[in-house]
Amino acid sequence: MQTTSRRLADRKVERFEKNITKRGTVPETTVKKGKDYPVGPILLGFFIFVVIGSSLFQIIRTATTGGMA
Repeated sequence: MQTTSRRLADRKVERFEKNITKRGTVPETTVKKGKDYPVGPILLGFFIFVVIGSSLFQIIRTATTGGMA
């Protein structure tokens, strides 16, 4: 009967031995698939609309008040 620490050590050695044969191989899932954005096109369009719209609104507001805002 093995002690708990010996079992844990054997388990770690076994994992290490399995890892030796897998070194240098890259799984298919981590390879980039091309140009894929982290946000969708609708969310990106909404963000651009809000940023450009608010800046245009601020420019128009500043121009109509004479820059004394």
